Amino acid sequence: MSLKAQITDDLKAAMKNKDTQRRNTLRSLQSAIKQVEIDTQTELDDAGIIKVLKGEIKRRQESLDAYQEGGREDEVATLRQEIAIIEPYLPEQMSRGQIEQIVQKVIDEVGATSPKDMGKVMPEVMKKVQGQADGKLVNEVVRELLS
Repeated sequence: MSLKAQITDDLKAAMKNKDTQRRNTLRSLQSAIKQVEIDTQTELDDAGIIKVLKGEIKRRQESLDAYQEGGREDEVATLRQEIAIIEPYLPEQMSRGQIEQIVQKVIDEVGATSPKDMGKVMPEVMKKVQGQADGKLVNEVVRELLS
């Protein structure tokens, strides 16, 4: 079953169960996917949908940070619930240890020796961890291992 079909099925189930938070979040996801499909004039495959979902989580995470600074705990709780609803649709994320192993392997392959070589290392690592690791965490690990 494709990711798009799974989201649709879960939306139907949420509507039957009268789970308004889940329903609204899934509708928002469908809308974001549809918008990207309209903009690109193509039908997204699972990889494209995962990219959209990551963007939606990132958008919510940024809002979450802003609401926390503003002391809006009601909004913070809502956004955390939305993120928890979206995350199961994403592939399992790699642990820091797994990322460190991949980064070390790439550093050895390209012969990187200093932080100046980060431009050589990052693209190669991101190809290998595509969709399975947060770019910020990868960047952090690369910086640590190159310094």
